[in-house]
Amino acid sequence: MENKFKFYNTLTKNIDTVIPHEEGKIAMYTCGPTVYHYAHIGNLRSYIMEDVLEKSLRYVGYEVKRVMNITDVGHLASDADTGEDKMLKGAKREHKSVLEIAKFYTDAFFSDCAKLNIKTPEVVEPATNCVPEFIRMIERLLENGYAYQAGGNVYFDTSKLEDYYVFSSQTEKELLVGVRDDVEEDANKRNKNDFVLWFTKSKFEDQALKWDSPWGTGYPGWHIECSCIGIKHLGEYMDIHCGGVDNIFPHHTNEIAQSESYLGHKWCGYWFHVQHLNDRAGKMSKSKGDFLTVSRLEELGYDPLVYRMFCLQSHYRKPLEFSFEILANTKAAYQKLVKRIAGLKEEGEPDSSVFQVYQERFTQALSDDLNTSMAITILYDLLKENTSDRTKTDLIRDFDRVLSLNLLSAGGMEAKEEQDEELTAYVNAKIEERAAAKKEKDFAKADAIREELLTKGIVLKDTREGVVWHKA
Repeated sequence: MENKFKFYNTLTKNIDTVIPHEEGKIAMYTCGPTVYHYAHIGNLRSYIMEDVLEKSLRYVGYEVKRVMNITDVGHLASDADTGEDKMLKGAKREHKSVLEIAKFYTDAFFSDCAKLNIKTPEVVEPATNCVPEFIRMIERLLENGYAYQAGGNVYFDTSKLEDYYVFSSQTEKELLVGVRDDVEEDANKRNKNDFVLWFTKSKFEDQALKWDSPWGTGYPGWHIECSCIGIKHLGEYMDIHCGGVDNIFPHHTNEIAQSESYLGHKWCGYWFHVQHLNDRAGKMSKSKGDFLTVSRLEELGYDPLVYRMFCLQSHYRKPLEFSFEILANTKAAYQKLVKRIAGLKEEGEPDSSVFQVYQERFTQALSDDLNTSMAITILYDLLKENTSDRTKTDLIRDFDRVLSLNLLSAGGMEAKEEQDEELTAYVNAKIEERAAAKKEKDFAKADAIREELLTKGIVLKDTREGVVWHKA
């Protein structure tokens, strides 16, 4: 193949042209969610951009096999192997079993992905399916001297490696984020950066999910799962490994350490990392308590694809600042775009020369470090092009294989939104009237307004950001 698809490789710190281990085929792995809570829109930025990467690789002609794990055991509250398992934390919060929590939030995650037109990977594997694989890898690491037992647990010995800090563009301070001095120190470790491969009941007596192992009843560490699941489904050589920048250390660093020690050769050549989504207060995270989800955006009147377009307008390697003001502007731009496309008629003769020029430009944008903002600019250029509507619609359909913005089907929805403007104005007026009544402490009137709207199929919901409404 003559594809020259390139992107920034975190491992080499260069923009590298992808040369897969097997010609024409890409073995791709995505770190999946820890399913103890809803995914917030910051998490989903990474999954959107990984989806675009996969679709871009397919667009330029590669056959892609993509694998994703589901972390349903082993991810502790701190990346330093301290605190309780996040899954157990979720189960306690909601008074459910760990497996019930895992099932509910796995379904919720893929529901959000569907709303964002994120393709489900060919293989999705929960960590709890692969305990025998974890045990086999740990046994070999012990046999080869890369691991040791201490205090009932099994640890990877980072001192055995010539270069543990493979992603050395990170500063020492950043690299040590997972092993800070202010977290509980594990006296069993020989070296500060060693990490747990297998926990036993000696550490967590209340752990919900446990398995028998040669080292006692217990459960796997977080890092071991991605290595084993990747090797199980993609073989000994992986081409592209994806994740958010917060996975670089310690998670991806530890994956490389254990995988290459187990295999005895280089494991993955290309590492693709997506920058954080920030708000004005900093990085979005679940630890802050109140976080934005896809469902929350829908409650506030935003089509999830507006958020996808918001992400595509920025480069994946740049931190992206979120605000409702910017999202509102993106919504207006998206509505205007699909309305304009809806006005095209699939008429006239397709112009093959124009088609080829624009397809080449689009391919070049994607192949040049996944320049999605340029890809969208090319779409706007196409709409201004002096060519037949048939050529335009054929190209838009072609582009949307990657952009996945429902560009040719969203126009009908926009027409429906215009028809609902009168209803929106009516409901907003009633919300203002209700707010005034509550301010005057006329709660009977406020309740009457809520009931009036309910009889018309309108449900009000009071939130921190104000009142939102939806159709029943």
